[in-house]
Amino acid sequence: MPVKFKLIRDKVIQTGIKMSGGGLVLGTWGNISARIPEENYVAITPSGVDYDNIGLEDIVIVDLDGNIIDGSKKPSIELILHLEVYKSRENVNAIVHTHSEYCTALAIARKGIPAAAEDLVQIAGGDIRVTKYCLPGSKELGIETVKALKDRNAVILANHGCLAAAKDLKEALKVALIAEKSAKATIFAQLMGGVVELSQHDIDFMRDFYLNKYGQR
Repeated sequence: MPVKFKLIRDKVIQTGIKMSGGGLVLGTWGNISARIPEENYVAITPSGVDYDNIGLEDIVIVDLDGNIIDGSKKPSIELILHLEVYKSRENVNAIVHTHSEYCTALAIARKGIPAAAEDLVQIAGGDIRVTKYCLPGSKELGIETVKALKDRNAVILANHGCLAAAKDLKEALKVALIAEKSAKATIFAQLMGGVVELSQHDIDFMRDFYLNKYGQR
């Protein structure tokens, strides 16, 4: 097994364990992928295997056309979805797709997450839109996801769940966690009379701050 395959496979597995432990998925649902540095390949979780039982060899390596390069397992049913995002967004190197409780609540109501929480707009780039409904595993789902994901790092998949896309797996998981927290807060805020959204000026300021000034540099 090439070293670069081993390294990215391990990162995908560790992200899956954290995603499951954080309550973002139940059972074998959801999926994770990441680009392999300096290759036009993607590592993706297998279909129907529990996150606690996935081994290195179970993570499937595919090219951007979906051809299997390495691995004996069948890749996630959402392979096409992941590949459509990667082909449309060169700045995306990792995807975490969750079926978390509150994002799913918004998904089945076909409602997005408004740009009201500061951490959400910082990490996601603004509000989280909801896609048109498409069957899981379909190319149409990938196309509609790319549309709704424009200029954002997360999207609500109608009647399905949430997809977070970012520069690496650590950031993608963080986006998914913030999206879930914001979905929960949005539902609670609606019960208290409604959500007060941030202005575009403030959203742009905070997004720039997060990208260029936040943290230790």
